[in-house]
Amino acid sequence: MHIGNAYAALAAWLGVRSRNGRLVLRIEDIDTPRVVPDADRWIMDDLDWLGLNWDGDPVYQSARLDRYQQVLDVLSGMTLNEIIRASVPEDGWRPSASHSVCQIPLPYATAHTAGHLVPDTSPRAESPLIYPCFCSRADIRAASAPNEGDGFIIYPGTCRAMPAAERDARVGRSDRHSWRIAVPEPGSLAGAIAFDDEVFGSQYIDLGRQVGDVVIRRSDGLFAYQLVVSIDDFDMGVTQIVRGRDLLRSTAIQLWIRRALGRVSRLQSQTLTRTPSQRQPRTQQRIQAQRLAQPPSHTAPIPQFAHLPLVDDLSGKRLAKRDRALDLGVLREEGVSPERIIGYCAWMLGLLPRPTPCRPCDLLDGFTWNTVAEHRDDHRCDTRDLLR
Repeated sequence: MHIGNAYAALAAWLGVRSRNGRLVLRIEDIDTPRVVPDADRWIMDDLDWLGLNWDGDPVYQSARLDRYQQVLDVLSGMTLNEIIRASVPEDGWRPSASHSVCQIPLPYATAHTAGHLVPDTSPRAESPLIYPCFCSRADIRAASAPNEGDGFIIYPGTCRAMPAAERDARVGRSDRHSWRIAVPEPGSLAGAIAFDDEVFGSQYIDLGRQVGDVVIRRSDGLFAYQLVVSIDDFDMGVTQIVRGRDLLRSTAIQLWIRRALGRVSRLQSQTLTRTPSQRQPRTQQRIQAQRLAQPPSHTAPIPQFAHLPLVDDLSGKRLAKRDRALDLGVLREEGVSPERIIGYCAWMLGLLPRPTPCRPCDLLDGFTWNTVAEHRDDHRCDTRDLLR
């Protein structure tokens, strides 16, 4: 872990422990070519050293591939219009119980008014929800508008507009392709995603205009981040998500995928409801129920979100694992105490007036996201501050 990971982990820990909730540690090792052996153990050792405990066993995404495939198979049989019709307002919800998730990746650990939104009645609404994309990264960059600095490149919809027969033929001859999930047209009411963030306030994101159709399975066959974290959060009943502000737009697409997961859950529930003439032997019914009834409910509540300002190096560049200057392993070797790191992270969160050494439990009394929200500027971290 680097100091930015510790900063986010502390915020997640305080957010859930201040409400007597459960903290889930999820090891996001889905990008297998980039996974460093034993990185998960290093992460857990760092968290334990910092005093940031979690509940239960860590959840590994690499152990859930069957679940991701199961969901993708169901989504592939849906149309965009099915999800549009099922869309309901999802803003304004607050969880009654706290259940946070600290997301640790391996190995690197526009506003619009409702009056301008219209129902999506375009013919494209009847198109498949999931479709193959044959574009290369160079193709997409050349045809896309510049992004806003958070990593999003708006896909221009090239393959979505391709005739179905041509798409099928190209898949049939094994042309290299990824799979994308379609979103409503720009300005569509169904594509207006609204949520309240505990730090950055009310967010209104037009999926069609600001996000576009995103990849949910890569051309190398690996499941994409946006799909798997949406499934994980839904299945685990997560009610609080803490992460960096660079993922604010990701939240919008994940809430869209969550709507589709609600539809998947309803379909699975219907599969288990049969007329007497369709009943199966009791043992087979029980096996099927265990296999299908993995989501908590198709009415699983929308999580509470807290997106944090980013932690950069002195040049203003976002911290990355390849820059070892603020790696916890290096800092530990230099004799920096866990209390010093916690105090520094608490200062960046606005919880302390200066980076005074402390323990996580010292910060629980009176913790509120309102305090964090008063300090929204990104941070520039100087290693010398920790080594003094």
